[in-house]
Amino acid sequence: MAVSTYLEAGKAALAEEMERDGSVWALGEDLGRGGVFGQYAGLADRFGSERIVDAPISEAAIMGTAVGAAMTGTRPVVEMRFSDFALCAIDELVNQAAKARYMFGGQTRVPLVAREPVGMWRSSAAQHSQSLESWYTHIPGLVVAMPSTPADNKGLLKTAIRCDDPVVYMEHKDLWPMEGEVPDGEHLVDFGSARIVRPGNDVTIVTWSNTVHTASAAADELDGSGVDAEVIDLRTLWPWDEDTVLASVAKTGRLLVTHEAVGVSGFGAEIVASVCEKLHGSLLAPPRRVTAPRVPIAYSPPLENNVRVTAARIREAVRDMLTP
Repeated sequence: MAVSTYLEAGKAALAEEMERDGSVWALGEDLGRGGVFGQYAGLADRFGSERIVDAPISEAAIMGTAVGAAMTGTRPVVEMRFSDFALCAIDELVNQAAKARYMFGGQTRVPLVAREPVGMWRSSAAQHSQSLESWYTHIPGLVVAMPSTPADNKGLLKTAIRCDDPVVYMEHKDLWPMEGEVPDGEHLVDFGSARIVRPGNDVTIVTWSNTVHTASAAADELDGSGVDAEVIDLRTLWPWDEDTVLASVAKTGRLLVTHEAVGVSGFGAEIVASVCEKLHGSLLAPPRRVTAPRVPIAYSPPLENNVRVTAARIREAVRDMLTP
């Protein structure tokens, strides 16, 4: 094991895959200078400008180029800078990349990775702070990954690059400096395989991305008052690990889903619906969600904090579920 930041783990994953497979390359705005967050720093010197490619400021052109390049035999990693900006490329991703294999009867695939940094980050306001993962889980043909740790950022990104279908890969901006242990050598994380962050018997808390750490802090605090919460990090939202979630809720009888994205039509609703359909007879309390309200994210720090999912909000929801 070696200690790495979330950012450096992702960079190492890309570098290892570029060394392993000459068809892997990256394109996007400002990659030659290291990317907007430094997640490509040094890669242009190492691999050259033909594999770390600076692109014009046109997300649609970047994604369209990547789709064509993927269909003709390469494996592009597409940097969108912010998930909000990726909306300029949503036609190429949703109507072309996601559907090509089906519409061409399997004669072509689109093995690309769309990296879309997500989430609230130091007063970045309404156009730079969104978590839009549920948009992509709705689209047949897309894989959606959201790593929460340095180890998973390396293992999931390597798996994403090797995937033969398009992957929407969402890294939380607030996690870039996070440090953690990353396995030495080859490290891959399977899609659809959740991680039990903390075992427990009283309530199941399902989450992903940065909210994993908020939920874990809430569970640790609940433990001090005698509440034993199990925390599950989904890691990928499509495919999602329904078996692990159902097994946990069958044990605890209670489900709380929490995520930074807006609750209305959020992916948490899909999880709640699946659990209610399959375990309705064994639930000890109605499932709950702790999410963001349906409002734009403000630039003002106090207003921004009003929409955050906090450990206190999670603790309060769990205690309400446990109250007879």
